Amino acid sequence: MKLKSRLSSMVFVFNTFETMSKKRILLFILLAFPCLLPGQDLIKLATLQKSIHEPGPVKVINFWATWCAPCVKELPFFEKLNRDDKNVKVILVSMDYDLDPDPSKVKRFVERKKILSTVVILAEENPNEWIEKIDKNWSGALPSTLVINPNSGKRKFVQGELKDGDLEKLIQEISK
Repeated sequence: MKLKSRLSSMVFVFNTFETMSKKRILLFILLAFPCLLPGQDLIKLATLQKSIHEPGPVKVINFWATWCAPCVKELPFFEKLNRDDKNVKVILVSMDYDLDPDPSKVKRFVERKKILSTVVILAEENPNEWIEKIDKNWSGALPSTLVINPNSGKRKFVQGELKDGDLEKLIQEISK
């Protein structure tokens, strides 16, 4: 009886150790290689444009940066929209890459703020070469938001901080 009990205890300890070791290895890999964490992909402008125009639901694309106070202030509006309206796809496009090409800073910010919307990091330098491809009237100011209905082609582009209720109004305008 004692031997059986000891064997059971040893098996339990071994299984616990084996499970913990796997968890530690996985944690090490994710910490050593943050690019393996889901949710904040580096994308090029061509990929973003393709995503914006592909058929499907209304898209709300917000251009923001972690260092931009008005950008951070309006993030809860996008999170609320993402949570409450499943007929709209919210994409948060981080513009941090131009000043600091280290994606782990954006990843940590997203984790700390518990952002659940799709976040991508636009891996482009020199915004003056490509901002007009997003909207011909864009000065490059942040935050900026593009609301587009890819099925009808209707779109609205807003430069500056949005207030509560603005997103719903913009969506309604392009959905008519």
